[in-house]
Amino acid sequence: MTWFSDCIPTKTCPSCGHRIKCPGKSGIHDLPGLPAGVKFDPSDQELVEHLEAKTWSDTRRLHPLIDEFIPTLEGENGICYTHPERLPGVSKDGSVRHFFHRPSKAYTTGTRKRRKVHTDAEGNETRWHKTGKTRPVLVNGKVKGHKKILVLYTNYGKQRKPEKTSWVMHQYHLGNSEDEKDGELVVSKVFYQTQPRQCGSVLKESSPARPSNGQTLIYFDQNGHNGVAPRPVIPNFNVHVESSIVS
Repeated sequence: MTWFSDCIPTKTCPSCGHRIKCPGKSGIHDLPGLPAGVKFDPSDQELVEHLEAKTWSDTRRLHPLIDEFIPTLEGENGICYTHPERLPGVSKDGSVRHFFHRPSKAYTTGTRKRRKVHTDAEGNETRWHKTGKTRPVLVNGKVKGHKKILVLYTNYGKQRKPEKTSWVMHQYHLGNSEDEKDGELVVSKVFYQTQPRQCGSVLKESSPARPSNGQTLIYFDQNGHNGVAPRPVIPNFNVHVESSIVS
């Protein structure tokens, strides 16, 4: 963080060096120059690398704006204590929000993680339920972490059949173990599935479409002109115009 002569804090773009004024407590959405359609869409590998840099506080790899794109949820404000529609920035329009958080144990003994969001007056639970296999995330051919897919269910109790909702969460943790440790920092992306399910496959239905033609980062130089950075600084910025990708 640097300061202009009139004591207004600024942040410097790591790509082009342009200084942006950041008055008060403004966040990334208050910054000028981000056109409609800019989307933060990191791959599984990129999310795990962001998580690793955040976990180890590696200032050489941790992007200075990463907390604006992936906020940290703590304690009773965490993912497994709050219905997803009440999480900051989350909506039912199919957009994806990312969060750092720390899973906790469901019970004082054992290793089972808390997935219950809340219990109603009749004792029926709303809770996240893991579906499918835990899959490794490879970076440069080596296992860097693992990914779980969870779906939110309501009426989860003994008296009624649980009802699957369209809320989906992908959770990522570091290491070779398929299970995250209690209190370990993880990163998750949460979204409301707006497309119809196909063949009952959560793996197919729960990942928003990704472009296959690489990554782009829109930047603005000191003269106010926009362009495409030679490589992404916060991967994966994509600009969607209707059904195409501007690259």
